[in-house]
Formats: sequence, C-alpha cells, structure tokens
Amino acid sequence: MIEFLNFIALRGPNLWTYRPVIEAWVDIGVLEDSPSNTIPGFNERLTTFLPTLIEHRCSYGERGGFLKRLEEGTWPAHILEHVTLELQNLAGMPGGFGKARSTSQRGVYKVAVRCWHEDITREALLHGRDLVMAAINDTAFDVAAAVAHLTQMADRLLLGPSTQAIVDAATAKHRRIPAIRLNEGNLVQLGYGIHSRRIWTAETDSTSAIGESISSDKALTKTLLHSCGVPVPEGSVVASADEAWEAAQDIGAPVAIKPVDGNHGRGVSVNLSRREDIEAAFALAQEEGDGVLVERFIPGIEHRLLVVGGKLVAAGRGEEAWVVGDGQATVQQLIDQQINSDPRRGTGEAHPLNRIHDDPAVELELRRQGSAIDAVPAAGQRLLIQRNGNVAHDCTDEVHPDTAALAALAARIVGLDIAGIDLVAADIAQPLATQGAAIVEVNAGPGLLMHLKPASGQPRPVGSAIVDYLFPEGGDGRIPLVGIAGSAGTTLAAQRLDHILRLTGQATGLACAKGVFLGQHPVVTHGLSPWAAARQLLINRCTEAVVIENSIETLLGEGLAYDRCQVGVVTVLDPAALQPEYHIDTPELLFNVVRTQVDVVLPGGVAVLNAACSLLRDMAELCDGEVILFAAEDAEVEDTATATAIAAHRARGGRAVFVRSGTVILAAAEGEQALISLNDLPPRAAVEKVGAGNTAPNEEMIPLLAAVGAAWALNVPLDILCTGLETF
Repeated sequence: MIEFLNFIALRGPNLWTYRPVIEAWVDIGVLEDSPSNTIPGFNERLTTFLPTLIEHRCSYGERGGFLKRLEEGTWPAHILEHVTLELQNLAGMPGGFGKARSTSQRGVYKVAVRCWHEDITREALLHGRDLVMAAINDTAFDVAAAVAHLTQMADRLLLGPSTQAIVDAATAKHRRIPAIRLNEGNLVQLGYGIHSRRIWTAETDSTSAIGESISSDKALTKTLLHSCGVPVPEGSVVASADEAWEAAQDIGAPVAIKPVDGNHGRGVSVNLSRREDIEAAFALAQEEGDGVLVERFIPGIEHRLLVVGGKLVAAGRGEEAWVVGDGQATVQQLIDQQINSDPRRGTGEAHPLNRIHDDPAVELELRRQGSAIDAVPAAGQRLLIQRNGNVAHDCTDEVHPDTAALAALAARIVGLDIAGIDLVAADIAQPLATQGAAIVEVNAGPGLLMHLKPASGQPRPVGSAIVDYLFPEGGDGRIPLVGIAGSAGTTLAAQRLDHILRLTGQATGLACAKGVFLGQHPVVTHGLSPWAAARQLLINRCTEAVVIENSIETLLGEGLAYDRCQVGVVTVLDPAALQPEYHIDTPELLFNVVRTQVDVVLPGGVAVLNAACSLLRDMAELCDGEVILFAAEDAEVEDTATATAIAAHRARGGRAVFVRSGTVILAAAEGEQALISLNDLPPRAAVEKVGAGNTAPNEEMIPLLAAVGAAWALNVPLDILCTGLETF
C-alpha cells in the first residue's frame, strides 16, 4: 500500500522548480522490493487506464520515455508522479513539472508535482495513488470519474480562461511580470508594490466606474455616442408592451427589443414587425433587466470589436444558425443533431460556441416562422434558430480602418480602457456609413474567449495586448527586491540593508525574523506564515523596495514569497545546519535548498555571496546575473582559499567587498575604493555575532558585508551607504 505521510504546499520557487508544487511524502512500504517490471501485468493495466502516458518523455527526453522506464523497472513513487501529472493534464491543466526522489529512510520518497491549485493537486495525488494501487492489485478504477471530478474542481477553483490568458502573457519569459492572485475569483495583481497593476478578468484598475455604469445603461450609451457623431440605431425606453408597440410604430418596423441593462445577448430579439412578436419580445426582455429598449433594427451580422487602450486588437463575427427538417425529427431533435453536436459547442468557457437549449428567444423566432420547438418540419424545410449566434468567428483582419477608429472613439466616449464594441453590419470590410450599419452596444469587462479560441479563424493574442497596455515600453512591474538566505546572520543583514535603503527616501518593506515592517512601522501579521507575511509587502501598493529574509525552514516549508529578485544574498551555509525533519540530511541536499535564492536572481540582477564559504563559491556559477563576493579578510589570519577566489573573481571582471586593515573595501577589476573604517561604526556593528557561541573574527562581519554588497548591487550612493552604516 502507498501511504501519504505529509503534504507540503510550496507556493513559490523552491528546491524543485520555480513554479508552485505540492511535495508529498509517500511510504511505499514493501513495494520498495517491487519495481514495475516485477509485477505481472502491471504495465499493461496502467497504460490501459492511462494510454496518454505514452506522451511522457521522462528521463529519455522523447515520446514514450516513461513507458521505457516502466519496462526497465521503476518504483511506485515515480509512477505516482507521472500518473498525477497525467490526471491533471486530462482535467485541463497541461504539462507541468514532476520529480520523485528517495530519502535516506527506506521506502520513503518525496514526490513533487506542479500545483495549479493546492486542493486540486492534493486530490489528484489521492486519485493517482488509488489508480496505481488498482493497477498493482488488478482491480477496477474509474478514470473518467476521477478526471471529471478534477475538471469540476478546476472549473470552480482556477482562474477563468480570460484572466489566465492575461496572466500567461504577463509571466511569459520575455516579460517576466510577476502575478499574485488576490482572491478566490479572478482578481489578480501584476507586478509588485508601487509598480503593480490589477486586473479582474478584462477590467483593470484604470477601468472607470462611471464608464462601466454608463455602458450598462444602453439608452444613455446611445445618447452619448449619437451626440459625438457615432452611428447608433434610434430608439427609446418603454415601460409596457403597449408602449413597445407604439415605439415600434414611431421608429418604423422592423425593430429590435432588448433589456436596457442586459448583457451576453440575453433577452434580445431582433427583426420584429408584428404586434404579437413585439409584445412577446417585451416580456422576454423585461425578465432579463430593469427596463426595455426598443430600437430600429439594423440588418446585417452582429460583430464584436475588442478595443484595448484606444486600439482595436481583435474582432469576431456572429453567424445565423439553421436546421433542415427531415419529416421525422422535432425541431429540438434537429437542433441537437445539427447544431449541438458540433464539438465546438458546450456549456463551459472552454467551448467557443454555446449549445442551444430552452431559449425563449428561439421559441419566439420559431413562432414567427409558424413553427415550434416540438414541431416536426417537413423534409427539406429550413428553419432559422438564431439570427446572431455566438460572435466567435475571427474577422480582425477584415475590419475597415474607419470602423476600427469609430470603435476606439466609442470606448473613449463611454470612458472604458478595455471595451467590447458590438455593431451590426452587412460587411465589416466597408465603412459603417455606406451600409446603414451602427454600433449597438458598448460593453465593459468583455469576454476574451471568443478571440482566444475562435470557432473559426486565427486566435488573437489579446492577453498580450492587455499586458502591453498595462506595462508599456517593456515594463515589468517590479520594484527593487532583495532576498536574503543562509544558515546564520540573515536577520541582521536584512535589518541593516533596510535601514540603508530607507535613507534613500524610498518607502521600504522589511520581512525578517523580527517582524514585518513598512518603514519603521510594524505590520500586523498575527496568524500569518512567513511566506504570507512577506506577501503583504508585495501587494502593498506603497512599497518601493523590499527586503525579505528567508530561513531554511521557510524555503523547505513554503517556498519563496516572490518569483524573482533583483538581489539574492546568501550569508553563510554551514554544512552542519541540516534539516533532518525535512529529510535534508546531507550537505548536498542543503546546498540544493539554499541555491533557490540564487536561482531566482534576474538576469539583470546580482547574487551577493560569501566567498569564505566553499559551498557558496560553488553557487556563484548558478546565478543568471552578476555576482558580488564578500569576505571578512583579516591581515593576520588570511584565508588563502578565500583570497584566491576573490582575486580570480576580480580578474574575470567581478566585484567584491572585503575588509583590509580594519577598512571596508569595495573592489572591482579596475580598482578599489575604501568605503568606511570599522572604527567609525557603532560598537554593535563592529562585534556582530552570527550564531550563539560563534566568535570567529571572519564571521563577525558577515551581516555587515552582506548588507554592503547588496546596497552596492542596488546602486545606493556611497555617501548614503556610509551614513547608513554609521547610524544603524
């Protein structure tokens, strides 16, 4: 039996990967003696359950690689990793990281898998365990039910596809804009601190509340557009079916009837001329909103134009839906056979077209044609089911420039930075004025799915368009962020650096073992984990620079609170500072944990590392950015290995911070500069200890020099740096 011993949610970069994972500790017990190639029929049963495992490349790096591992013999923990990932894949969470590693305890493994949502991945691991055991024991397992369960959870718990498209565009490698989900819905922060922006699906923190209110009032929207010369259909708001008929006579049939404040096309009826149809359409619209609008019917096809930041970025076209009778099936049966059977149609957001079921507008359309939903049309008889179905057929490249300009103008008049402009036109490639076309609605928070996954035509990168609007000219939404890790000296280094940065006039945030602070003011963090407490600084839209201390326990138990950093500091790595409670019981494993702080340094950032620590000297080559080495050199007891490392680093063009004859030196390839004498520092700074009972002279300066290196990496003016050292 496979037994779960622990689940650890690593919510940020960790020893496994940059992405959130669930780390499951599993005990496979006696199965340690039963790799896959020793269990009769196991491989066949497993691949029968999940034939798509053939796509897993595993260590071979090729399709079918994992199946080769099964044939050669691999252990249940490794199999659990792949099965869990595949269950998530089948539930709509494609790809993903996975690893399985043994511990020093026989039969106990750590299985890490990409975590899209903690509840979903935990459930996928449980289903995965049951599936593997069913394959071992030759018992039944309902794969379809497990996938359906995970799919339902994903639909309920994950970001919607429109929001996810924006987040994916922001976090792509060429942008590297961090994203933080702020609630269980679709509210997401992009960027950190003062440079952050917020989105809620296709609304942003620049979306005008007044503009949104105007757009929800179709009559007011039309009045404003008309006053600015934008073509709109004439019409009026009515309070009764009789008034609707009177308005239709005044305007001139045919007319369209819709809710004043409706959306998504609900309650909309078009091309109405007869009184009974108009009265029925009034009742339908009244059910969907707080008022009813009667307006001139514009012949043509409905289109949706997406405007972002004053520019047209995508356009879609609707289409009519028809059925053809066979003399045997009812209209509803024909709808199911000829329309709803289209695989592009479904009830979820993943489908570009909706299924047609129990729609009063359809019944009204059929009644106007002398038919009904339960009628049996004659063979060859064509019936119109929807005049304008889903606007899901891309036509972006066809939009006439004048029409694109009018759409942008309409969004600006209403006051929306992102808007869905609905218009009706016979030919979108021609100007609206030449064909009697008009804009009929302006919508706030438009859906993006029709442009991301059109029923036909080219998908449009609308998520990238929104990100480019929010962060123009390649901005990444980041603030100076320093992460500090190590087995000693980290708290003092973080406090000292925060003090120095405050002297630059920036609004700073500090998260360390002493608490969380905005400037000098403590932040209430009762009941919060270190990870959650640090996140408070990143979502605070006042912070201009942040310093975060990361204990080894935080790295192992939660991961980093940020995705990347400008400066990553590692003070010291004591090979004896192991974490056996986390199965970190060798220096090599400890190295892999702490290197996370260096792995996340941005390509344009800096790692600040203690050159006196051999493990950290090895860590320097892992940094994507620059490296600054520091060391507390002593003239009387000189560490030759440290001096050699610093000299070689400088010869390669690197920078270093060290102490010579009681003076802190900033050194680069081209020369040196004396920064400050240790005698000019407050007494505490000159005798800092980094661990209980540890009085080695080289280690007394570790927090001091680490802070100096980090401040130098952030280009703090040297006069301010000196003042910060003197006044801490």
